[in-house]
Amino acid sequence: MKTLTPVAALAAVALLAAGCGRSGGDKEEPSGAGAPKQAVSADFGDLKDVCGPGSPTKAPAQGVTKDSIDVGVFSDVGFTKNPELLNSAKVFTSWCNDLGGIKGRKIVPHIRDTKMMEVRQRMLESCKQDFALAGGSAALDGLGTKDRLSCLLPDFPAQVVMVPNSGSDLQFSQTGGASYARYQGYWGWLMKEAYPGSKGSVGIIAGDSPVTKVGAAQAQESLKSLGGNVAYNDLYPAQGVSDWTPYAQSIKSKGVKGLVFYGDWTSLSKLEQILTSINYKLDWIDANNNAYLPQFIKLAGPSLKFQNNYADLSGLHPLETASDNPATKKIQELYAKYASASDLTSVGMRSFSAWLLFAKSAATCGDDLTRKCLYDAARKETAWTAGGLQAPLDLSKSDAPLDCFNAEKATPDGWKPADFKPNNGPYRCGEAKYKYTGTYGKPMTLADAGKSMNDLK
Repeated sequence: MKTLTPVAALAAVALLAAGCGRSGGDKEEPSGAGAPKQAVSADFGDLKDVCGPGSPTKAPAQGVTKDSIDVGVFSDVGFTKNPELLNSAKVFTSWCNDLGGIKGRKIVPHIRDTKMMEVRQRMLESCKQDFALAGGSAALDGLGTKDRLSCLLPDFPAQVVMVPNSGSDLQFSQTGGASYARYQGYWGWLMKEAYPGSKGSVGIIAGDSPVTKVGAAQAQESLKSLGGNVAYNDLYPAQGVSDWTPYAQSIKSKGVKGLVFYGDWTSLSKLEQILTSINYKLDWIDANNNAYLPQFIKLAGPSLKFQNNYADLSGLHPLETASDNPATKKIQELYAKYASASDLTSVGMRSFSAWLLFAKSAATCGDDLTRKCLYDAARKETAWTAGGLQAPLDLSKSDAPLDCFNAEKATPDGWKPADFKPNNGPYRCGEAKYKYTGTYGKPMTLADAGKSMNDLK
């Protein structure tokens, strides 16, 4: 695969951009450094004794000694300056190590800062040192997938982006199977129930890069399968737009009533300001869950009184109702304890879920912690909820669809759960699934790297 140009890569980053963008570094932080030493609970929601002491004696795999476990954490922080994945790694490993580690082995996180364009370099470094990858993500993650499979690194990512990596072998995605439409239930609710008059004129706008264009093409197929008519489909330059007026005028002239936006929430807020200034109100705008931030509320400003902005959290429990959910309340408490100056984001919560899965799976292996044991343990999770942090996710199959969604609405007072008629606590589950029929590329397999499951030891 060819490396994307820096301009095209910006749109890929935009697709992932979330959080407030505080400066971050690529240094490895010792787990638990500076953390308070008072007693902490080893439970997380309904997960019991996530971490704790033990007396391991063996060094059964690369990156595993009787004292420690080396884990790689991918991030684009050197480019984006967004430390949300580093924060998640710090909070989880500090908490776990204060409890005694994983059956007595302390976790040593190694931040693999790609600086956006150095995915392969960081993957090759990880292949030489780490036992597994956990809690990370990179906008151009597909550039390192073949190398990861070649060195048989299990991957527990916060999120996946490029087609070669999404749903690739030895991976446990937190966002559902790659060949299924992830927002089918959510878009169906918007077009058929919340705003039934909108399905005759839906629009899609995306950043102009290979990454976002694939997402837009899949969205078009999904929307059409739901009976939606895509009347407007456009791209905006990845390097940014100085004046969104032409886009707003096109949306108005096409009579778009529902708009799916694939890009950064800063750009969306500017587009909405123009739409509002020309007095054009859509029925709904899918801001995508990267906009699920206080910063979007602030930037969108008065537009939120005029436009209806929604986001699908894909079964992640909302932060604003944390008091209703022990797991969400717990993660807020842990952030307050170990990273009090850091913001907790939806990507951070996905990352924490990945860390929990890694830790629970590794703990089942005891002294004989190998990659095969780790992988086999994680693959047994048929209804993973991260202790209640998210709706159940079937990880026993590498390509299982999401079963639940939950919609949030942006208001001048912040994000709030929308009236989407949940049927399973805060989620709506059991909606019809849709498997893509278009050709968008395929995730890489072990065979693509000249390996098989027999090589995993």
